[in-house]
Amino acid sequence: MNKKKILKISFIIFIIIFSILVTYFKYFKKNEIVTNKNLEISEKNFVNSNIIKDIKYSSTDLQGNEYIILAEEGEIDLNNTDIIFLKDVNAFIKIFKNKETITISSNYGKYNTASYDTIFSKNVKIDYIKNKITSNYLDFSMANNLLIISKNVVYTNQENILKADVIKLNIITKDTKIFMHNSKDQVSIEGMN
Repeated sequence: MNKKKILKISFIIFIIIFSILVTYFKYFKKNEIVTNKNLEISEKNFVNSNIIKDIKYSSTDLQGNEYIILAEEGEIDLNNTDIIFLKDVNAFIKIFKNKETITISSNYGKYNTASYDTIFSKNVKIDYIKNKITSNYLDFSMANNLLIISKNVVYTNQENILKADVIKLNIITKDTKIFMHNSKDQVSIEGMN
C-alpha cells in the first residue's frame, strides 16, 4: 500500500471516530449532564429560594409618610410572589404631617410587596405616642392609612385600660372607632387609679 491510501484510510477512520464521538456527546452524554444539573438547581430553588433572612422593606407614599418593615425571616408565597410570610416582625410608620412614629411588632406577618398592605398576627404590640395597644391581629392598609386591630384588643394609655373587639384607627386624621362585634356587648373601660 502506498502512503496516499494509508493516509486516506486513516483520515476516513478519524472522521468516523470523530462523528461517533460528536454524536455520542451531543445526543447521549450531554443530555444526562443537563438533566442532572436541572434537577440539582430545581431542588436548590425549592428548598432555599423562597426563604429570605433579615428582611427590610421601605416605602414612602405621596404624602411623605414612610413605612418600614423588618423581619428576621420571610417566605415567598409560591402561588403569589407579591406575598411574603414573615416571622418576628417589626414595623415603623413615620407620619410626615406631625413627625410621629407608630411602632408595631408581632410574631408573624403577611406582607404584600405590591400594595404594601400588611397583616400582623400573634402577640401584636402597637406603640403610638403614649398609647399602647395589644392584640392578636392587625390589618394595615397603607393606601387607606388605616389600622384595623382585632382579636383580644387591649388599649392602654396613662389614664385608662380599654378592652374591645375592634379598633379602627386612621393614622393621618386619628379618627378612631372602637366597638364590639356583638352590639349587646359593651367596650370595657377601667381607670388607672
